[in-house]
Amino acid sequence: MDRVDDHTGDVQLIRSTPSNLEVERQLLGSLLLNNETYYRVEDFLKSEHFYLGAHQNIFDQASQLIKSGKTVSPIILKSFLPSDLHVGDMPIFQYLMLLTAEATTVINAEDYGRLIHDLAIRRSLIVIGEDMVNSAYEVSPEESATDQIENTEQRLFELAETGRYDSGFVTFSQALKGSVEMAASAYQRVSKLSGIATGLTSLDRMMGGMQPADLIVIAGRPAMGKTSLATNIAFNAASAYAAQEQSDGVMKTIDGAIVGFFSLEMSYEQLATRIISEQTEIPSNKIRRGNITEIEFEKIVAFSQDLSKIPLYVDQTGGISISQLATRARRLKRQRGLDILIVDYLQLLFGSSRNRQMGRVQEITEITTRLKALAKELNTPIIALSQLSRQVEGREDKRPQLADLRESGSIEQDADVVIFVYRDEYYLKNQEPSDRESEDWFKWESEMSRVKGLAELIVGKQRHGPTGVVEVHFSGEHTRFSDLVRTDRPSFTLGN
Repeated sequence: MDRVDDHTGDVQLIRSTPSNLEVERQLLGSLLLNNETYYRVEDFLKSEHFYLGAHQNIFDQASQLIKSGKTVSPIILKSFLPSDLHVGDMPIFQYLMLLTAEATTVINAEDYGRLIHDLAIRRSLIVIGEDMVNSAYEVSPEESATDQIENTEQRLFELAETGRYDSGFVTFSQALKGSVEMAASAYQRVSKLSGIATGLTSLDRMMGGMQPADLIVIAGRPAMGKTSLATNIAFNAASAYAAQEQSDGVMKTIDGAIVGFFSLEMSYEQLATRIISEQTEIPSNKIRRGNITEIEFEKIVAFSQDLSKIPLYVDQTGGISISQLATRARRLKRQRGLDILIVDYLQLLFGSSRNRQMGRVQEITEITTRLKALAKELNTPIIALSQLSRQVEGREDKRPQLADLRESGSIEQDADVVIFVYRDEYYLKNQEPSDRESEDWFKWESEMSRVKGLAELIVGKQRHGPTGVVEVHFSGEHTRFSDLVRTDRPSFTLGN
């Protein structure tokens, strides 16, 4: 930081851009003398991290030559740089020789590379900060202050991700440690599951609970109960939440989950009404119309008081982009914690404007890819609801298949688990014969009795376990899924 006189007698501090040209020269000199230097820094150091343009050019050309198996020295590198290139008043070859004279040792190369990298990150932070200040001064009808905050958060996150150089190979003993910790966590949980319990025993048995970093897609045709299943899971997980304070003062979830719910279609009042109806078994249409008894009202009030204490957070903003969703999810995890994220539903999200112009399939591909990346980043399961294409309705057997997913390529590829919600009752009730005295009507009534209240959760894909069908009970009046009590056969059947 320099001190200058502003001709008024006051001394002002002039801040210089974070950089260290001497360190850059010494690292480049080391690389030219011993190409082993490159392999010490290649994981995290890029040409754009150098401050001086000439240094960027030298590192870039040298990197390409080394990666192609060639030896790099000042004489060889000179041939791949413009002959009229000068650094200051010095011809490029003379400058390359100067670099070798100032070279550091290979042993110090990684430390020098990290310093160059960190200074580049600081320069990027300055740019983001300046852009943030400039945009805050400009009042734009197209971009609100909240949008500016979210855009800045997104840029900061992207900078944090590109600025990480601590990834790479881990020893197998570290991998084993993670596996043992997962088993210990499952042992300590009341549910005895390695993942978070959905509250549906048969489904949990097949999946082992909802696993960290998994993208779970719940799909179905309209009125099958996708949102109901998602709200059931959200409530079951949040109501079972229990945490334990660690030695560092951080609270660690030991059972249940802190749940974030993006309700892109319904308002939070509608979502709350759904959950109240599910749990109190008072039909939601009665609650909406106020057609309830005093006892039912007291039941709703009592349940609402209990519900207000559970860690379930709802965002009802419609028409948000995948970038905005990711920003808000990170913020929730940072401020209040997050163990499960639910998105209702996938097709209501927007991708970047570039992919939007390329078509809906490309946009959905971006959305699913980034949802999967977000699940890994947050280390939480993400449940994304998805619509099915109309081709289901044209088949005699209307049970969904993976190919029925809208824009199915990316959804099927990126999802770790795909669960289809299917109810025979929905289709059969529309096939009632008009003659109630006919044999066909009695056959229909018999079949309706068999499927009434029965729902199938078809696990069509699961990376970590079997596929198959889980039968559960569904109360349409209360939009509630629950375990099916049957003695004639098991409540789930395995596929492959």
